[in-house]
Amino acid sequence: MAILIPAGASGPLPFPARRTWADFACARWLMLVCYLCLALSCLAGGADAPPAPPGNVERNVKAAFLYKFLGYVEFGNGQDAGPLTVGVLGADDVAAELARITTGRLVGTRAVVVRPLREGEPLTGLHMVFIDGDAPKPQAVLRAAQQGGVLSVTDSDEGLELGSVINFRVVEDRVRFEVSIPAAEKSHLKLSSRLLAVAYHVRKGGS
Repeated sequence: MAILIPAGASGPLPFPARRTWADFACARWLMLVCYLCLALSCLAGGADAPPAPPGNVERNVKAAFLYKFLGYVEFGNGQDAGPLTVGVLGADDVAAELARITTGRLVGTRAVVVRPLREGEPLTGLHMVFIDGDAPKPQAVLRAAQQGGVLSVTDSDEGLELGSVINFRVVEDRVRFEVSIPAAEKSHLKLSSRLLAVAYHVRKGGS
């Protein structure tokens, strides 16, 4: 392999210094910031939401959204202390990414715990559950979430019709989300007006 030597130089350029642990930690932090910026720009910009490429990037954007949703909800049923626990059904890759980006981070003063779920596993102790579009028996999980005061988030064309509070949609190649106020009320959840203001669609009553 040829080594390029700038004009006027008497020898090859020195090799770059070996990267330190701090360099890698900084790179990891910058990557997290990029993912969170994708979600934040949607929450703050509405129609100017960023594109949602397929594969890992779309997974990462959804995980960042899930993290941000926790800060826009008031949980009832005495769930105002301790860590916020998120269950993920049918999407272990989303669970892994959500666990990665929430490690060492807080929502207000509360830590975040991520728990991959299996079919039939109870939602006891959860604050939010994400149900992938390919997950089995979503209606049963959504009923359990409503009864337990758990914020339900789905990734399905029929998410709101099935009873979910928040549902992901890909609109014009962009990850967006829609919200059902009646479903939130049935789950004893209070949603921030800031969240509703930037949702792709808000279902009110029978709309």
